[in-house]
Amino acid sequence: MTATLADVVSALERRYPPRTAESWDRVGLTAGDPDAPVHRVLFAVDPVAVVVDEAVAWEADLLVTHHPLLLRPVHSVAATTFKGALLHRLVRAGCGLYAAHTNADAAHGGVAEALADAVGLQGTSPLVPADAPALDKIVVMVPVAGAEALVDALAAAGAGEVGDYARCAWTTTGEGTFTPQPGATPALGEVGRRESVVEARVEMVAPRHLRGRVVAALRSAHPYEEPAFDVLELAALPGSTGLGRVGTLPTPVPLREFAAAVARAVPASAQGVRYAGDPDMPVRRVAVLGGSGDSLFDAVRAADVDVYVTADLRHHPASEQQERAAFDAGDGPPRPALVDLAHSASEWLWLPRAADALRADLAAVGTTVETRVSTRRTDPWTGHVPQTSPPEGTT
Repeated sequence: MTATLADVVSALERRYPPRTAESWDRVGLTAGDPDAPVHRVLFAVDPVAVVVDEAVAWEADLLVTHHPLLLRPVHSVAATTFKGALLHRLVRAGCGLYAAHTNADAAHGGVAEALADAVGLQGTSPLVPADAPALDKIVVMVPVAGAEALVDALAAAGAGEVGDYARCAWTTTGEGTFTPQPGATPALGEVGRRESVVEARVEMVAPRHLRGRVVAALRSAHPYEEPAFDVLELAALPGSTGLGRVGTLPTPVPLREFAAAVARAVPASAQGVRYAGDPDMPVRRVAVLGGSGDSLFDAVRAADVDVYVTADLRHHPASEQQERAAFDAGDGPPRPALVDLAHSASEWLWLPRAADALRADLAAVGTTVETRVSTRRTDPWTGHVPQTSPPEGTT
């Protein structure tokens, strides 16, 4: 069975939910007809001209990139602009464009986990955990005989899912009392007479975004004209996904050896891999973040790691971080040390995983799609000139 673009987008968004993207990000479908058939999907870091050329030449039906083409607002996508020209080429070739950016950074099997695995980390957890999905707790009183049917109705509306378990509910019994007033049409009892009924108290959690649907199902399934219920907003708790990862190496190694191992683990780039810190300091606990990472120095310090692996470290933030580390360390080695990668090298490792996952997810529902990872280098830096000695007058 042939997948449609809507099928592919649905599979991608189960893996990389758009709601987990940062507020400034622009993820999701940029171009394409949801009803169009998809046979081939190309994955790449950047939506640049050479990648579009590759997608068109391969006759791809969808190009999935990590970086969004339209991250910053534009007022035109006319073909007279370079971004507009790329979109027009894709549309004319019948190729959609989809971006999974910070939502792919945070996800299980995403960019951060791919980088953590590549450098050999074990027992990883998020560097900056994202909040778990917002939940309500629904508490409702119902005659005992109607409790099972009510739980079924709430579960069908989306309540009662906890991890890998469905229809989760807790019940207890008690006595409810009420007096129907004139104008009421009670399911039990008579107008003007106090009633006492043995009722079940049913509690179930539900995603907050389904509140309207769950409450409507409650009202529809409940035997009472006016059911008694509460909707309680549960406190936000850290989830199991989020930006970056923190883990440990199987055995400590000196910083210089660790940096060399990182260089072997990631794609080669003109920038190469550089580090800041005592070359002989032992490295055991490590934080990683694909992409630009100097905005998370506070979180890295709080994570109490030996080294932070990321990309695009700028002079002043990196210098200030190392000065602060030296000040805080006293007589010990400044921590964390820094390992700086090329931006695209820190993120490319996710692409083969994403391609394999999409193919497997669609195969599991009976559809077939061919995936490929782009072979084009999209790092903007094209060369590196090694220096054999520092400039005269420096040390």
